[in-house]
Amino acid sequence: MLPILSVSEFIEQINGIIAGEFIIEGEISQYKISQGKWIFFDLKDDKAVVNCFATVFSLTQLLEDGMKVRVLGYPKVHDKSGRFSVTVQKVELVGEGSLKKAYLLLKKKLEEEGLFAIDRKRVLTYLPAKIGVIASRDSAAFGDFVKILNNRWSGVEINLLNVAVQGEQAIKEITEAFNFFNTQETECDVLVLIRGGGSLEDLAAFNSEAVARAVYGSKIPVVCGVGHERDESLADFVADRRASTPSNAAEIVVPDRRDFISELDFSLEHIFSSMQNKILKQRRLIEQSFYTISSVLEAPLQKCRTLMENFKRVPVLLQNNLSVYQAFVLSAQRLFKNVDPKQVLKRGYSIARDLNGLIIRSSKQLDVGSEFVVEFGEGNILAEKIDSKNRSKKQTKLF
Repeated sequence: MLPILSVSEFIEQINGIIAGEFIIEGEISQYKISQGKWIFFDLKDDKAVVNCFATVFSLTQLLEDGMKVRVLGYPKVHDKSGRFSVTVQKVELVGEGSLKKAYLLLKKKLEEEGLFAIDRKRVLTYLPAKIGVIASRDSAAFGDFVKILNNRWSGVEINLLNVAVQGEQAIKEITEAFNFFNTQETECDVLVLIRGGGSLEDLAAFNSEAVARAVYGSKIPVVCGVGHERDESLADFVADRRASTPSNAAEIVVPDRRDFISELDFSLEHIFSSMQNKILKQRRLIEQSFYTISSVLEAPLQKCRTLMENFKRVPVLLQNNLSVYQAFVLSAQRLFKNVDPKQVLKRGYSIARDLNGLIIRSSKQLDVGSEFVVEFGEGNILAEKIDSKNRSKKQTKLF
């Protein structure tokens, strides 16, 4: 006899029976987003339909009706509604049509956000010393890049981060490579993202939102050379410079040494010619200025020349005047010597002075008994005035 189950017990047993992960391929229909975070859509083929549920945060690409996809998820009967659906964990686009639709949807979104704006693109360093390369080490694209780079301008330091360029790991490894280069203490002058050509499915990583935003967020200028010339990835549109091929990326990053030398020769010749013209122009201006100055200052200059001639005669005039003054000084010197009291005293004269040093011009200036000094040519004496009637009392002594 079968057991009797409650509704909740029945659903629990059913969910236990169908538990597990499944990969289901089909076409999306009735796609909608609720409250900005819940995604609902049907997955159908020619014979059946299954309801699918996902969160916005679990999906990495934009979806719309008509896309053919493979979903990874687990089936479940919901307790409250009794509705059967698949909870989606991952979605993989299938076929060129679906990939093209997803590409166009994401391109429109990023363009509206301004990731492709021309005015945000940076100028590349003309002669980079250090280049960071994000590529597959064993790919022909990387080999072509290095070959062209060394042929054009050898000696540049190349730092390669080897990454997967397609498959499940590609997006993760490429975004991690951008993060690595942008967090190094010594920055590269430019980052180069390269890959060879392929289908939309092969280039899916370069059309992913994560890689596009990694290119956009790089503080180091980025050159993107993905695929052939006709291929256009979203990473190309976001990069500071788009290269048509990996080889063209090398041509963009460094100049050709022959072109550089030719341009350098031309620049030096242009600089020399420009300098020569400026020198000639300045020389003409200086000559014109001298002519103008000489015209205006001719009269003052003539006066200056006359003064200079006069100055040449000054030493002769000074010499003559000095001779006259010298003779005058010698004559005065002889005169002063003759009238010098010392010289007069040496001839036998003397001078009498009172004790205060005043010259005594008459004996009446002294009283009898007053002392006074008599100055001779050599030496002095102290004398005393006596009464002429009493000569016996005359006294003298040396001073």
